[in-house]
Amino acid sequence: MTTLPSTEVKEIREEDTSLRTRDGFGAEVIVHNCDCHTYQQVIDLFCRYIPKMNPEKAFELAWQIDHQGSAQVYSGEPKTAEEIAKKLAGGGLRVEVR
Repeated sequence: MTTLPSTEVKEIREEDTSLRTRDGFGAEVIVHNCDCHTYQQVIDLFCRYIPKMNPEKAFELAWQIDHQGSAQVYSGEPKTAEEIAKKLAGGGLRVEVR
């Protein structure tokens, strides 16, 4: 009688490397185009609520949102991202935290 070698089956899981707020590693705030705000309104909101934002960068982001549909406006600590998103949404912007 021939004995076959034992076979061990291991489950292989795909690792998720995306940023998530629950991991505590980082988060990003995405603003989506809504065609209901002027560039100046968006620039004012960005400069008021996003740390280290300046009018030139805010204009670039507003242009990107207008022409590409969305832009990442902040990347950093999840708690800060949530706070920024809440304030921008309070100003009427369409916001997502990833």
